Amino acid sequence: MRIFPAIDIIDGCVVRLYKGDYAMAEVYDVTPADAAAGFEAKGAGCLHVVDLDGAKDGALSNFDAIKSIVDVTGMFVEVGGGIRDEARIEKYLTLGASRVILGTAAVNDFAFLTDMVRRYGDKIAVGVDAKDGFVAVDGWTTVTKFRGPEFCVALRDIGVKTVIYTDIDRDGALLGANIEVYGELSKIKGLDIVASGGISSVSEITRLRDMGISGAIVGKAIYTGVLDLEEALEAASC
Repeated sequence: MRIFPAIDIIDGCVVRLYKGDYAMAEVYDVTPADAAAGFEAKGAGCLHVVDLDGAKDGALSNFDAIKSIVDVTGMFVEVGGGIRDEARIEKYLTLGASRVILGTAAVNDFAFLTDMVRRYGDKIAVGVDAKDGFVAVDGWTTVTKFRGPEFCVALRDIGVKTVIYTDIDRDGALLGANIEVYGELSKIKGLDIVASGGISSVSEITRLRDMGISGAIVGKAIYTGVLDLEEALEAASC
């Protein structure tokens, strides 16, 4: 299982939200590039980067900060937030991102998603962000009628290979992962699931690994020291 340290960016700064609430953003005194280099120095080979400004309004707000991350590391970098057209996909892939994450665009324009998956294959992942079990879009501000696991099945059926599934109610809250929903998602054949939201212990990483989850995103737990990144990496590889 792969571990993805998270770097969420607002106004060029590294932040963590509490349960997706932009009004409760905690800003960290480290640049995105330095945060990435620090994770790489501890042995991380993957990175999860989100332009939170872009996620909310679709603008290309933090491109320079994301470029600085790609420029200083040799990591597998997945990028999300505000990627709603092919031009943005091409811009990030040309920059050197390993794959891009479609969220709002994947939900609002399934035909567009299908076309992008056909063209770019596994360089496209889909971020499924769930609030009370239902998919949320527009930077988690709008909840749709689609139930998360059922939407994931539909994604698999059009050829999506990887879904980053976030439980919004646990994200940034150090409440632990929603093990029950990941157990359900792990049964979807042919779909790699990356768990996100609330992961805060080595034991959770071990449980996710053992149920066949392909990756785990760790954010606030490693920033606060609740979870040691090197221990998380070791547990994921056992």
